[in-house]
Amino acid sequence: MVNQEELLAMVDEAISRLPEEVRAARWLLKEREEFLTKVRREGDEILELARARAERLVQRTEVVRNAEMRARQMVEAAREETIRMRRQTEEYCDQKLGSFERILATTKDTVTAGRLRLQETELDREKERLIAEEIEAKGPSDSQSETFLFDQDDADR
Repeated sequence: MVNQEELLAMVDEAISRLPEEVRAARWLLKEREEFLTKVRREGDEILELARARAERLVQRTEVVRNAEMRARQMVEAAREETIRMRRQTEEYCDQKLGSFERILATTKDTVTAGRLRLQETELDREKERLIAEEIEAKGPSDSQSETFLFDQDDADR
């Protein structure tokens, strides 16, 4: 037989964990978006600084060439840094979501096992009811006394 209190405690524990993990996942997604926005803004600022600097140096040819080269390097460095930071952020989020996925899978397995136990218990009760109905329908035999006691252990054999 399944201990109903134990099963209910397991289900309550699984339910109590779920909202915290959902909040954590939402927080991670929000943090990721804020981080990406900040990185984009920093990249835009770097680009704007590079453009402004290049415009100031336009009057001299050599200076202009050097400024353009440096601006391209800065833009490329900013892009590479943005890509690197985005990958790191996505990897971090993926790890956290993977952890959340494992917790949800464990919770699902626990709930499924509990439901199966409940179904088995219900099937046992139905089996006992059918046996009792069959015995009642036959009525007491000559070898049985007027009072019949149902032995659950004998029903399983």
